[in-house]
Amino acid sequence: MEEKINEALQYYLYKREGILKYINGNDNLSAVDIIENAEELSILEAKISSFQQALED
Repeated sequence: MEEKINEALQYYLYKREGILKYINGNDNLSAVDIIENAEELSILEAKISSFQQALED
């Protein structure tokens, strides 16, 4: 089970990195783009935190 958690965690960390690069790499994003990506980033952060907590337990 721990292996599957690690795989999921790595996937979500990869997705988070992609969103951060997209946001930080574009200087012409609209407010809507920033908000939508921030919402997705928030969801990913919650999932990452949950998986990290599961690994600690």
